[in-house]
Amino acid sequence: MNASTTQPLLIELFTEELPPKALQQLGQAFSEGLQKVLGEQALLAPNCEVRAYATPRRLAAWFSAAYSQAEDQPYTEKLMPAHIGLDANGEIAPALAKRLASKGLGHLKASDLLRESDGKQDYLYASGIATGAALKDGLQEALEWSITHLPIPKVMRYQLADGVSSVRFVRPAHGLIALWGSEIVPISALGLQAGRQTHGHRFMCDAPFDIRDADSWATQVQEQGWVVPSFEVRREQIRTDLEAEAKRLNATLGDDPEVEALLNEVTALVEYPTVYVGQFDEQFLQVPSECLILTMRLNQKYFPLFDPATQKLTNRFLIVSNMKVDDPKNIIEGNERVVRPRLADAQFFFETDRKQTLAERVTTLAGSVYHNKLGSQLDRIERLQSVAGYIAQQLGANEEHARRAALLAKADLNSNMVGEFPELQGVMGAYYAQGDGEPEDIVLAIREQYRHRLDQAVTAASLTQAILFLAERAEVLVGIWGIGLAPTGERDPYALRRAALGLISAYEQLQAGAQLKANSLNLDTLLNTTASFFKDGVLAEDTVPAVQAFIYERYRNQLSNDYERSVVDAVLALRPPLEQVHSRIQACASFAQRPEAESLAAANKRVSNLLKKAEGELAPLDTALLVEPAERELAAKIEALQPVAQAQFEAGEFDASLATLAQARGAVDNFFQDVMVMAEDPAIRANRLALLAKLHALMNQVADLSRLAN
Repeated sequence: MNASTTQPLLIELFTEELPPKALQQLGQAFSEGLQKVLGEQALLAPNCEVRAYATPRRLAAWFSAAYSQAEDQPYTEKLMPAHIGLDANGEIAPALAKRLASKGLGHLKASDLLRESDGKQDYLYASGIATGAALKDGLQEALEWSITHLPIPKVMRYQLADGVSSVRFVRPAHGLIALWGSEIVPISALGLQAGRQTHGHRFMCDAPFDIRDADSWATQVQEQGWVVPSFEVRREQIRTDLEAEAKRLNATLGDDPEVEALLNEVTALVEYPTVYVGQFDEQFLQVPSECLILTMRLNQKYFPLFDPATQKLTNRFLIVSNMKVDDPKNIIEGNERVVRPRLADAQFFFETDRKQTLAERVTTLAGSVYHNKLGSQLDRIERLQSVAGYIAQQLGANEEHARRAALLAKADLNSNMVGEFPELQGVMGAYYAQGDGEPEDIVLAIREQYRHRLDQAVTAASLTQAILFLAERAEVLVGIWGIGLAPTGERDPYALRRAALGLISAYEQLQAGAQLKANSLNLDTLLNTTASFFKDGVLAEDTVPAVQAFIYERYRNQLSNDYERSVVDAVLALRPPLEQVHSRIQACASFAQRPEAESLAAANKRVSNLLKKAEGELAPLDTALLVEPAERELAAKIEALQPVAQAQFEAGEFDASLATLAQARGAVDNFFQDVMVMAEDPAIRANRLALLAKLHALMNQVADLSRLAN
């Protein structure tokens, strides 16, 4: 065979059941690892098509065109400095001889080496034509690299058939296929020698069978083995069948994002998917639908069905079975029999929980530890009540409702239902609060407290929700940070980064819904007030400034995805009220596009540097000491623009305020062109610095414009 000969290449690793949640990623990584190493060795033809396959019991990859042997490749390899590699006679020194031998180049002589300078010293290089890699050797290396670099969630060690050797892999492997066209490529891995035999469906395929060639593998596995080998094809087949059955039953799968996650998981559990319809007693629909949905999805991997008109849960569900049979009666009845006790448990938990009001459960939180340094969940509830009450006072909201929502917020943690399904905390609390006759705004606050962010403008109806949401995030940030558990690197076990972004979203949505009055909820004051509700000595002294800096830094990272970093830095340098950040940034971004921006930003930077040199406190500006026309012009311009820009700033019209300030460009340019700020006369110098201080204060209310300077 010569290097120009290409044929399809197929590699299959047959294993025991692979972890379903990692299967798709494992299949892709297996294929990409093989492609990477084979490509580096020039064993894949240009434009070679690659397909990744993953089933519950196999990983495979198909390449449309692979060479039996790569073409010979020219090479140039840097060896070592000439003064080290050659002796006094210009012959190869021992150090270089050892280096050449390690690279399989021991046959080279000194005269065969190239000598070139890198600008500092001469280096020796070996060059020549390297024999192209054989497919057998290249594939062996590629398979080993791919296996060792798989994103395996948890590696297991298992013993091989010889009873002595052991290997490490995600699951025990029982078969290896490597076919170049119809020829077996003699490679090995995990104690297995490559062949052409594979296995089909665990129940629907009678016996192992041989694969004819690389191109026939996918067809044979599906037709002889009753296995749909492609993860993507299998998933789309399941999706199509689910949607067809739902439509036939005049129902929908719902629009919950969890449907897609469940679809991926089920795809990783079945080899030959078939969809059947099951149902349960309608009496169970009296239980909150979230409980039933979670039971069916989480425990049974079923797809609940919903009424398309009301989006309410129905008593039917879809089963994705791994078996295709003529009469599915036993499969359907078996699944219905399995799910019934699950639903009965949910009904029992719900009815038992309802025998006690949510308020009566609060005292049980005294026995639930929140954190050993921060006390029990009841201690936390008392802090949340205090913080929520303070926020309600600042916003002019219903303080009684805010404190009540905080009191009941965690009361469902010790309920039977949340004990069984921790994912339902808050959701069950809302159901129980509603059943107890609590006001609707309190019910909403309890239900929505665990959301990552607020994404809708806060209205009067959702104000209690926003208050509880904000109080909880302030409390967790101050408390957890204060006891020394700040995020480090990738570790953030208490999700403080998420809490900071949630707090920011609350400020934004309070502002969007016109629920914030000017400076009514200053962040620094909120954090300090929150800290005051912890016991003395619990929190570190620098907790509040550290948390505040952390929140603004998280905001900086978030905003930098949508705005120029210089604009974000200019605004956040002033630590403005959180609710004003977005509008200030938009105004600053617009200002940065104005023709005056670059000149004013540069001038502002110069002013900042000059003011840093000022000694002591500057005296008030004395207009009698303004002797140059340019400085009188600047003083007059500041006097004219200041009240207009100030009024616009106080009204939150940041765009207009910056546009007004842009009118100062001419006067500012003239000043720096014609006036020597650091005059020899101390009085003149101090007066000019006072003028610049006045300009600086006026220019930097919306943002630190010097940050916009190139």
